[in-house]
Amino acid sequence: MSNSKLSNTTVTRIGKAILYIEENLQKKLLLEDIAQKAHFSPYHFHRLFSAVVGETLNNFISRKRIERAASHLMNKKTIPVTEVADRVGFSSLSSFSRAFKKFYGMSPIEFRDISPEKFSKICKTKSKNGQVTISFEQYICNINNSLNWLKMNAKTEVKMTDELHLAYMSHQGKIDHIGSAYDRLVRWATPRGFMEQKDVKMVTIYHDSPKISDPNNLRMSACIVLNTPIRKDDEIGLRTLEACKCIVTKFEITPYEFQQAWESSFVWMIENGYQKADKDPFEIYYNNYIDHPEKKFIVDLCIPVA
Repeated sequence: MSNSKLSNTTVTRIGKAILYIEENLQKKLLLEDIAQKAHFSPYHFHRLFSAVVGETLNNFISRKRIERAASHLMNKKTIPVTEVADRVGFSSLSSFSRAFKKFYGMSPIEFRDISPEKFSKICKTKSKNGQVTISFEQYICNINNSLNWLKMNAKTEVKMTDELHLAYMSHQGKIDHIGSAYDRLVRWATPRGFMEQKDVKMVTIYHDSPKISDPNNLRMSACIVLNTPIRKDDEIGLRTLEACKCIVTKFEITPYEFQQAWESSFVWMIENGYQKADKDPFEIYYNNYIDHPEKKFIVDLCIPVA
């Protein structure tokens, strides 16, 4: 069954289950509980999950746990490996170490010791004999250049963001293909009058890091901010983005400058002594770039910090 043949309702319900998984990786995740979140029987959920996501439920949970662990090991080097294992839901250090080595080709301790502390991207390859090897690509060469570019192109501050009530469509795949999710979101929102809200705002939430995850596995949410609550709608996901302390960088940029904007924002975070919180980064859009005279986005890049 191809994804294109699945109804929006089915995809949305599977998306609710995925959100539950991502928010509860530290817990024991049972098929029955996850299926209930999507309002499917366990049998039908297992089959539909694979059709929507492209991998089995068990593989998805294992991958998300390992990738979350890799993020902790890269960015929070003072946390003991045993605590990392516990944070991502492994019952023992030995089972965590085996799963991590199978995924990345090295132990968690080796991974933490060799991974650069700043501005690296994991490059994972598999040889003909199936052996996994990884390397770390330095993708920001000059810190001062990044900070100077940020200073010239943005206003950066640390503040509490507002609580946002969102309707969303899920997207899995390359970042620059998220437009299809926004197209579906607008088709849902327009006849219901949400595109006519005063000061309408869109939000992209990044549930995976392109530093760690395969580009084809990146999961994002394309969202619209709801000024008034709505009743349950099976075609759309609903969630609340809680108020949180964030590094907020305000830009007016072209679509081609987003990567540099995010990388420079993370440089600013580290150089100013902040540590990313265990919450997903997000963007808040204040305009339709098509209507901008220079085809630019007016956008806040928000990095939750501890």
